[in-house]
Amino acid sequence: MSSESTPSSTGVRDLGKRFGAVQALDGVTLDFPAGQVTALMGENGAGKSTLLKILAGVQPPSQGQVVVDGQPVELHSPAQAKAAGIRIIPQEPEIIPHVSVAENVYAGALPRRAGRRLDRAELGRRIRADLARLGFDRVLDPELLGSELTPAQRQLVEILRALTGEAKVIAFDEPTSSLSEQEVEALFALIRRLREQGVAVVYVSHRMAEIFQLADRIAVLRDGTLAGVLEAANTDEGEIVRMMVGRDLSAMFVRQGDVATDRVVLDVQELHTDEVHGINLQIRAGEVVGLAGLIGAGRSELALALAGDLPVRSGRVLLDGVPLKGGSPGAAIRAGLGLAPEERKAQALFLHRSIRDNIALVVLERLRRARFVRRAAEREVAEEYVARLRVRTPSVEHEVRKLSGGNQQKVVLARWLARKPKVLILDEPTRGIDVGAKAEIYQIIADLAQQGVALLVISSELPEVIGLSDRVLVMQNGRVTGELGRAEATEEAILSLAMVDDLAGSAQEGRTA
Repeated sequence: MSSESTPSSTGVRDLGKRFGAVQALDGVTLDFPAGQVTALMGENGAGKSTLLKILAGVQPPSQGQVVVDGQPVELHSPAQAKAAGIRIIPQEPEIIPHVSVAENVYAGALPRRAGRRLDRAELGRRIRADLARLGFDRVLDPELLGSELTPAQRQLVEILRALTGEAKVIAFDEPTSSLSEQEVEALFALIRRLREQGVAVVYVSHRMAEIFQLADRIAVLRDGTLAGVLEAANTDEGEIVRMMVGRDLSAMFVRQGDVATDRVVLDVQELHTDEVHGINLQIRAGEVVGLAGLIGAGRSELALALAGDLPVRSGRVLLDGVPLKGGSPGAAIRAGLGLAPEERKAQALFLHRSIRDNIALVVLERLRRARFVRRAAEREVAEEYVARLRVRTPSVEHEVRKLSGGNQQKVVLARWLARKPKVLILDEPTRGIDVGAKAEIYQIIADLAQQGVALLVISSELPEVIGLSDRVLVMQNGRVTGELGRAEATEEAILSLAMVDDLAGSAQEGRTA
């Protein structure tokens, strides 16, 4: 079940990494065979991110070595990793905002004319040729500025950037988390081409369906050690989950009966913004309402409008019967409404500040004595919620940017749990989170409902929406197209409502043909 190294192989040998008292990796030996896709799986904190950072030259190992073509290599910088033929495509892309897609892709290797002027004609030829070669010419405009890119387009720029030059190993870290279906298909076709060309592909994902579509082998990390390597064709989801967490997750979704009361906490009446139209929505205390829809349906825009981050053109939002002032995040927070947004790094976290700072942010007035914030009280609050949510960290003084994606999401949730909101909106709460951490998030949602919090959960994963929700609302083109009770909510019913305008249009075309 475990992998064996070969003299000319590429991979890691006895790799270890320690951060203070935390042993992030411990004696990991793993090959990345050429012409194969090796999926790397494990819970948050299992060591996946640390292994990728070592491969990328961002962090040095405490022990062991990286081997390329059988030869140990010293990787003290990303430039050295790239020179060795190793490419890492990060989960959160780093994009230069004020230059074009083409300039972002070839940053550091831009074509120049005499006098060091940028050769824009040559740059245009290169980017158009690479977009066509990689299958992204229909989904990415090379003239767009970095600041204009969607999360999905930023991810594609990182992929293009990584594929410049000769690559022996390419690692993808949760690459589909923000991609549309068309973009995912283009990415999968690219990965299959890379495999055929003899490139060793490392694929990190928590999405089982993707793993079984792409992977030849599945390597599982648990608590910083290699739990084993499985042949994808000879295993199943249950075996992978057991290896990841050391137990069966037979009951992912926690249901405690109907705990909702008759008290309407959130009442949205005929809400109109530039992106959503005529929204009517009520959520009772203790009720979990799911919000489903395809990309571009307006779900996140509705969440941002309710939280005061987008202007409201007309309509009313009432919290416990009291009108909420639109366009004011501070007013929403003070009234008892919290939002954990989809883009946690860009919209929710102060990455270079501590866990303590991030959690205490929305309860500072409660922690003040006279005009001064009590640091000891901040630490006490942060430590309480770090323990409750099982955030893996050596200290609450640890910078948030150094946490795994799942632990960062727990810090966002901890912030709102500390605030004790009446209404909590969770936008893609388990995006980029492993199966074990998902179960913990689901338990947190169930506990909040039990405490009487009104919850609006936005998710693109239909089993998640169905498993968590007492009711499901479905959106398309900025409007609510239907509502489904718990017994009616099936994937087929949700998808029909998510595409109802398209289906009606097709039917009309059929009648007029």
